[in-house]
Order: sequence, then C-alpha cells, then structure tokens
Amino acid sequence: MNNTYSDLVQQTFTFPQEDFRLQDGYLRYNDLDVKALIDKYGTPLKISYLPKIGMQINKAKKMFELAMKKHKYEGQYNYCYCTKSSHFSFVVEEALKHNIHLETSYAYDIEIIKKLYARRKINKETFIICNGYKQKAYTSRIANLINTGFKNVIPVLDNIEELNAYVKSVKQHFKLGIRVATEEEPSFPFYTSRLGIRAKDILEFYVDKIEGNEHRYHLKMLHLFLNKGIKDDIYYWSELNKVINLYCQLKKICPELDSINIGGGFPIKHSLGFDYDYQFMINEIIRNIKVACKKSKVPMPHIFTEFGSFTVGESMAHVYSIMAEKRQNDRETWYMIDSSFITTLPDTWGIGEKFLLLPINKWDTEYQRVVLGGITCDSHDYYDSEEHINEVFLPKLDGDEPLYVGFFHTGAYQDQISGYGGIKHCLIPSPKHVIIGHDKNGKLVDWLYAKEQSAQSMLKILGY
Repeated sequence: MNNTYSDLVQQTFTFPQEDFRLQDGYLRYNDLDVKALIDKYGTPLKISYLPKIGMQINKAKKMFELAMKKHKYEGQYNYCYCTKSSHFSFVVEEALKHNIHLETSYAYDIEIIKKLYARRKINKETFIICNGYKQKAYTSRIANLINTGFKNVIPVLDNIEELNAYVKSVKQHFKLGIRVATEEEPSFPFYTSRLGIRAKDILEFYVDKIEGNEHRYHLKMLHLFLNKGIKDDIYYWSELNKVINLYCQLKKICPELDSINIGGGFPIKHSLGFDYDYQFMINEIIRNIKVACKKSKVPMPHIFTEFGSFTVGESMAHVYSIMAEKRQNDRETWYMIDSSFITTLPDTWGIGEKFLLLPINKWDTEYQRVVLGGITCDSHDYYDSEEHINEVFLPKLDGDEPLYVGFFHTGAYQDQISGYGGIKHCLIPSPKHVIIGHDKNGKLVDWLYAKEQSAQSMLKILGY
C-alpha cells in the first residue's frame, strides 16, 4: 500500500486542480513558486495574490450573464464588493479595476469612499450600498456624500427610525433601500435576525413614510442577506421567495422600486473536495425571480450582489514552518507552527472555520495524523480537523529541510478580526505580508507590504 502524502491526496481527490499543482516536488499556488517566496522572505508569511480577485469577479459576472440570457431575464446585474471582508487599498482598488460597485458597513467606510474618489478609482455614478445599523457618524457621512453629488448612494434602512436622519440632513433627492429581516436558522438561539425591518411591517412603513414623498426620496431597493450564505436548501429558497413576493407586492404601488439585492454568501474552496455548482444556483435565483414577476405581472428587478469572501477569500495564503514535533501521549502527535492560529487565523478558533491546508514540500514522504499547535500559551491555539475529515494528515518530518505548510484561501475577514498590527495575544507578532500583482507593464511581481511586527511597535501602543 502506498502511504506517501502525494498518494493520500491522489487517492482522495482529483489532483492537480486549477489553482494547485506540484512542480519539482513543491506545491504551486495559482502557479506561484511558494518555495521561492519562502526562501526570499521566510516564515511565517502572508501572501496576497491580487489577480485572483479579478478572476472571481469576472467568473460571477459571466455566470449571471449566462443565466440571464438563458432565462431571457430583463433586468441588469450589478456586482458590489463588500468592503468589510478586506478594507486594504490594494484589495479594493484591484476589485475596482473590474467595473464593480461597493457596499459599506460603518461610518469609516465612507472616508475610504472619499479617498477612492480623490484617487479617481470611483466616480459619482458608482453605486455605494450603505448597510448596517447606523449611528449619527454614519448617517451624516452618507448624507454628505449625497449632498456632494454622489448620485447612486443607497442607504439601506435597518430600522424605521433611520429614515428621519436623511430627511433632516439630505438637501436633494435621494434613493433608499430596505433590508428585510430574515428568519434565522434553527441552530440560532433566536428566531429573527436583529438586522432589517420585519417583512410584515414594510408595506405599512412604505405607505406611511415613503409614498407621496417621491419628490424628495424614493424606494429603489429591497435587500436580503442570510448569514449561512447562498445554499441549495429549503431555508434559503424560502427566505429568497419571501423577498421576491414582497417586491412584487410593493412594485404594484411603488413604480420607483426596481432592484433586489440578494447580498453575498457564495462559498469558497476550503477543501480539495469542494463541490458547489455556482451556475446552477444563479440559474435558479434568476428563474425564481422571473417566475414570480411574470405571475404578478410586474417588471423584473435589477439584481445586486455583495460578494465579499467570494471576491477576496481565495486570493490569500498563510504559510508557516513546522518548528518541532511533540508527542504528548501514545495517540497524539503535535506539529508546532512558528506563529499562532489565534492571532493570524482567528476564525479557526472563533467559529471553527476550516481552511484549505496543504504542505508545500515533502509530498513524497510518509504521512501521519497530527494536531497543529500555535506558540501562544493558550489551550485553544490549535488546528485538528479539515473540512472534509475530522483529522489532519501531514508528511513526517524526515530529512534536513523543514516542513512548510500553507493555509489557503484566507483572504476574507482574518486581518479585520485579528486587527492588522496592533496588540496580539501573548504579543505574538503579525507575520510578514507579501503582495503579488502586476506592474505597469503587466509583469507579475512581488513586494513586501509589511515587515514582521516589531517589539517596539507593540511596546509603543502599550505605553512603554
């Protein structure tokens, strides 16, 4: 029986895959020579591969185009990037190269919008979808954008009282969205999302507060987002159809309403066994909306999406060295990484997220079951299972070369949750961050965006 790590992968998955293959015994990620980057920069290391962002955007656009053509759909599709997934300028500006729009979540996002406009990365026609429960600092900034000529800023009302803030401060005609509160999954300790307005209250709210004020503002969009994402199950289709039916009811008394925002939620690959039929789901979404609109004899709405993880998630990898092997009992073997999961991949311990884990080298070495441990003095700093199996298998630590392991598709939320720079648990420093992108001549180049965090930077924050 063959028992090298390469044999294990070949027997379990279809390999190589689009973004992973071996060359000269080393793993290549989107055809990047990861070993060369390790030799140049060392570990721990974060890698941002910017071209993947455009690939994801154009993939979604093409699939929506095909679905709309197939079903002879009469509305338009607008791709928005959800900035909270990663606010970095190199991410947002890379996404904006592909003719997209933006979604915001908090007041400080609006300062980013102003910077992007000053840099001529967006214009005043760009859709800015403003989500979230909004404090005065947020609503006043939204009003300022509208008052300075941004024509497609759409504050999505999270509650009925929010409208008052814009009525008082916006000096010209503006557009509105309404977020529809969804029912939560049975696993939640509460029944209805805290976000949005209850579906049964929206019609009355429209008649009382919006209808008749079209000279000042009008309702343009209904907004839906499900925490579990876009999945082919009864829960998703039930919530989607609830919003579609509400659109059809409102459209008959609100001719200005012309858009449904289905939010984000496309999954990304967290295992070599990932299997998700994006085209099928898009086809079904388009078909469901069209069928309902035809039945109600109302025009089909424009469709907006707010893809965050789907846009940026697959563009990043975290690479570590295995520093040592520890055997604590007869059944468990620990591989100690040269960093911390708590500080670099907080979703692994915060919500039990599983990322795509692969070794960079030693594929022709025998494998064994292991638990990966971080270097903080915290019992929760470990990683012990993959998405497709409740175990982790990695090559044995044979030979002089260290074992390098990569966690792939880590580009969404991890830096935002852990806090880029700043103070980390046990003062474990943030790793080096390397960006891969195209220069002005279209050549692929790498550059160091941030050095490993220094002791001095932490001590300064701590007041020493």
